[in-house]
Amino acid sequence: MASSFRRLTELPVTGRRVFLRVDFNVPLSADGKVADDSRIVASMPTIRYLIEKGARLVISSHLGRPKGKRDPKQSLRPVHQFLERALRKSVGFAESIVGAEAETASRALGDGDVLLLENLRFDLREEANDAEFSRALAALGDCYVNDAFGAAHRAHASTEGITRFLTECAAGLLLERELTALGRLLAGAERPYITILGGAKISGKIDVLTNLLPRVDRVIIGGGMMFTFLKAQGIAVGRSLVEEDRVAMARGILDDPSNAGKILLPEDTLVVKSLESGEPGAVVPVREIPEDGIGVDIGPESIDSIAVALSGARTIFWNGPMGIFEKPAYAKGTLAVADLMAKATKRGAFTVVGGGDSLAAVHQAGIAEQMSHCSTGGGASLEFLEGKTLPGVAALERAAQAETR
Repeated sequence: MASSFRRLTELPVTGRRVFLRVDFNVPLSADGKVADDSRIVASMPTIRYLIEKGARLVISSHLGRPKGKRDPKQSLRPVHQFLERALRKSVGFAESIVGAEAETASRALGDGDVLLLENLRFDLREEANDAEFSRALAALGDCYVNDAFGAAHRAHASTEGITRFLTECAAGLLLERELTALGRLLAGAERPYITILGGAKISGKIDVLTNLLPRVDRVIIGGGMMFTFLKAQGIAVGRSLVEEDRVAMARGILDDPSNAGKILLPEDTLVVKSLESGEPGAVVPVREIPEDGIGVDIGPESIDSIAVALSGARTIFWNGPMGIFEKPAYAKGTLAVADLMAKATKRGAFTVVGGGDSLAAVHQAGIAEQMSHCSTGGGASLEFLEGKTLPGVAALERAAQAETR
């Protein structure tokens, strides 16, 4: 899908202050260190490019949901320490996000220097997309680069508002890579094209499902959402997770003649009697789930069916685990899908993992590098695949159009 924004390589940055928005919304460990560095690592090519070009770099991000209050547990200090180690150079840190102190720090930067601002969401005006806050952020840069795909679906001051005050705006290398990869899933995907959707609820995936169904050859359903579809077929699912208000919708999707043969549902499932007990459970056919049973993963026959379905696929998109994968006893189905995706990539398929828990699963399996593309934005990737306009991307396109007038 073609986008009309300016690319990073088209932006003159040498000797100029570049306000760089990234997505460093990373989990922190109990001892205050970065627990998962994948989002930081994903933006490193953009950061290193700007440093090598002699930009005077002002980096900004949010972390968590502090709701406008300064919370030491949601400070970007641990990220600052990580950056210094990763870049092997001193990185400045601005406690003040905007104002005289932050402006002074930004103007003191030399070519190739880096300054990290404190958590943008420590100021309520960030999420409110406040015009004065946007103007104050813009005062820290001479031009703007957005590399925060994970926040591109938010119309916030640092993703949308700032572009109204800085005329030269560009997409970072990560943002451009995300849009290119996900764009292939909406237009021009090589067939056979298969989508795998899991996770707890159908409600969070219904718009993606309906937008992709006409484009794909097959949709594989797993995770908690499979039980809503099974109930729509009249199958008793015991005490498994069901969204009662979505059963009719699932039935409509299954009964739609244009979807005939497209939707693959699991044939067996791992069931337990209690989620708290940690019991290993038992595999049963989906039509034989006991009244007191709770489905927690797909079974071996379902894994085999997915393997057959993926065997000739040329394009595969996966979002959502096949079960409660955060519990090792119930992670087999999710890890099996991750392995099948890696094998598909190896034989030449274009494979995309759509962020969130499925991304965590491929990292857990140690095979993230074996995918064609791992999206850093769960919510943003889903909204993009729903066909929605991402405000952060639209802002870059608007800025590019304004420049050409």
